[in-house]
Amino acid sequence: MSAETLIPAAVIAPQYRQRSPLYFAWRRFTGNKAALVAGAVVLLLILMAIFAPLITPIGPEAQAYLPQALAFPSAEHWFGVDDLGRDFYTRIVYGARVSLTIGFSAAAFSVVIGIPLGALAGYYGGRVDWFIMRIIELFSVVPPLLAAMLLATLTHGGFFTIVLIAALFGWVNVCLLVRAQVKAFREKEFVRAAQALGASPWYIIRRHLIPNSISPIIVGFVLAIPLAMMLEASLSFLGIGVPPPTPSWGQMISIGLNFMFFYWHMAVFPTAALAITVLATTLFGDGLRDALDPTLKGR
Repeated sequence: MSAETLIPAAVIAPQYRQRSPLYFAWRRFTGNKAALVAGAVVLLLILMAIFAPLITPIGPEAQAYLPQALAFPSAEHWFGVDDLGRDFYTRIVYGARVSLTIGFSAAAFSVVIGIPLGALAGYYGGRVDWFIMRIIELFSVVPPLLAAMLLATLTHGGFFTIVLIAALFGWVNVCLLVRAQVKAFREKEFVRAAQALGASPWYIIRRHLIPNSISPIIVGFVLAIPLAMMLEASLSFLGIGVPPPTPSWGQMISIGLNFMFFYWHMAVFPTAALAITVLATTLFGDGLRDALDPTLKGR
């Protein structure tokens, strides 16, 4: 009997115990300082959007400071006052609600569309894969902003219209990620065993392939959020997004440019809010992608 068999499992050094893939993913993510900071910023923005009524004393549409219209930032009004006498800090905080809600909603719809199409293309291959890839190529060659402008103009814009338009162009990346993952797993032993036992293709896709594709699904979901937010800001900037008086960062940037040379705060603060949110979400998504990449080995 070897010496190793005499050593109880409880006294084996922790570094020699079997670690789960989630452990190594967490180690890789925590080692990415930029992703950690970005995640903290995203969490702070989400909390700010949820608890906006507790953060700001008045509503975003209240013209409570009309005599102080276009006032510069001060101790009383941190981000100043807009041209209609509304507290600009309040407008920025409530604008986070609009941008984040559109971003998360569009990302969720993108996942709902992209998962089944990617799974079908990856599992069946052949003509099914060819047909879905042609659809992807069609959406890839159409400029998203121009198509979104056309659709938003025809439907008169609005919150739900922007969510649907963003999802319509955001599902492609999710579909490609899921397709690649399913193609890599469809020849594995557990899939062949399920096929030999008579499992239907839908059962294999639902119970085996999609659960094993959860990593690219999470990454695709997170990376779809900033794309939807940028699209919403672009459409609102062009006047076909979220209609006023609902606060939207793109809409505020568009109005602020008219006052840029004399009242800089009208354009700087919504631009900074949008840039920070998109950058933080993108860095967080990149960090998740690197952490969940199975080709990276934990140490």
